[in-house]
Amino acid sequence: MAGKNVYPYRTAAGQRWRVKGMVRLPDGTAREINKRGFVTKTAAVDWLKAAQVDGKREGYIEPSRQRLGAYGAEVIAGLRLKPQTAASYRKNWRNHIESYPLAALPLAQLTGVKLTAHYRVLEKSGRKDHRAGEPLSARTTRYVHVIIHRVLHQAVKDGLLARNPADAATPPTAREARPPEMTCWSTAQLALFLGWAAENSASSPLWHVLAMTGMRRGELLALRWRDFSADEAALAIRRSAGMVRTLGEGAEMVEDSTKTGKPRVIDLDPATVAVLKSWKMRRGEMALRLARPDALIVGDLEDAHRNGEHVSRQFARDIARCRETPGGAALPSIRLHDLRHGHASVLLTSGVPVHVVSERLGHASAVITLQVYAHVLPGSQREAADRFAALVEGAAR
Repeated sequence: MAGKNVYPYRTAAGQRWRVKGMVRLPDGTAREINKRGFVTKTAAVDWLKAAQVDGKREGYIEPSRQRLGAYGAEVIAGLRLKPQTAASYRKNWRNHIESYPLAALPLAQLTGVKLTAHYRVLEKSGRKDHRAGEPLSARTTRYVHVIIHRVLHQAVKDGLLARNPADAATPPTAREARPPEMTCWSTAQLALFLGWAAENSASSPLWHVLAMTGMRRGELLALRWRDFSADEAALAIRRSAGMVRTLGEGAEMVEDSTKTGKPRVIDLDPATVAVLKSWKMRRGEMALRLARPDALIVGDLEDAHRNGEHVSRQFARDIARCRETPGGAALPSIRLHDLRHGHASVLLTSGVPVHVVSERLGHASAVITLQVYAHVLPGSQREAADRFAALVEGAAR
């Protein structure tokens, strides 16, 4: 009987099949279901038969009636993500989906208009931190859209939706969601700060290594002494450590692979090698185990990972202290991550090839480096202007 409720239709990709039939639910009621997108008639018939069998079982939930909030939480729990990314997905889903009326909507009732309206609510009053009720940034709102899109993509794969309603939504544009403008120190400002830190800050080796290598904060926190070769003047970047927060379980630092999943080797200048050798000696004087090959280079006194957020706050405090000195009064405030931007900017403006800078930064490709730092690449516009003018002047002679 199910075969009589299957109908062909044409799409740009070729013929597809639609199936329609009644499903009797455990409470004795019946409901018609209608699903499109089957490649073969047999697949459509089999799906309807399975739905009719499932509909008789206790606990059956009609696919179109599943709620976004509960379904999304289940999907996110099953995604293969890095720990930090998984924690971020869970936090954003909990804060920006489950706590809103959108979470109660059945999947089948989701539309691009409803999702867009939700994004506008977030942009108006979506913050959940100490500034709760204030607007959520365009960048975070777009990130929420990415998560919703991924959840609903899974719903399509599961056969719960014929198409992804997030495709029809209008989140903040990539331009609106661009990251904050980077602020970099000049080489003179960096030298001033590093010189002050060497005399006044216990965290001086951290700032020196980050500034001179351009590595990410998490990569520094995961370094072990076996990754440092004084003879070869190099550091092997194999891992990254970041904070993972789980509701009800607190927070912990977790190690994983680098952002690209690929290890790399960073060459070091003689001064940075000397800083690391001196730091290792100081660590060994605190406790011999802190200088062993498997010990963390910048771990705490128990050889546990330092909290990355605490490290960033310490950097801000050191800048503030440096600015209180006569020579540091004009030093601009920057984020810890801006040491990385500064490293790349100085190298590129001094003419170091883009692919070399990309290798040091650990970008997936030189294209990414070009996209992020195109504004600091020297000479290209000036050369083009001068060449064009010369050609015109030559033709006029």
